[in-house]
Amino acid sequence: MRRKNHRQQLKELLALNEVINTVMILKEKLKHIWTYRSRTWAAKAIDQWCALARSLNHPSVTSFAKMLERYRDGILNHCDYPIHTGKIEGVNNKIKVIKRKAYGFHDLRYFTLKIYQAFSN
Repeated sequence: MRRKNHRQQLKELLALNEVINTVMILKEKLKHIWTYRSRTWAAKAIDQWCALARSLNHPSVTSFAKMLERYRDGILNHCDYPIHTGKIEGVNNKIKVIKRKAYGFHDLRYFTLKIYQAFSN
């Protein structure tokens, strides 16, 4: 009897963890989509990812899959033009720091010169 209860508890735990395990697999597969250089292979990977996500029948995951399909063209464009926004965000942060340090100065020309100075090297 006790052994039967343990097996039942284990089955219940495995059922609860099935969704979590599938989401973890989806997370890893989604990371991999950005590594493709072929639009065809990336499109297949997106289709497979969305099919797996829909098989969960979880509202949040299904909603994310729909969003991924809406941005499909932009994601596939990444295969042709693998541009990242890291440098742009770095520039914006640097300008924000200069702006914070220059608080109170009303001379736009001086502010522009400080930006040029920060990126002159």
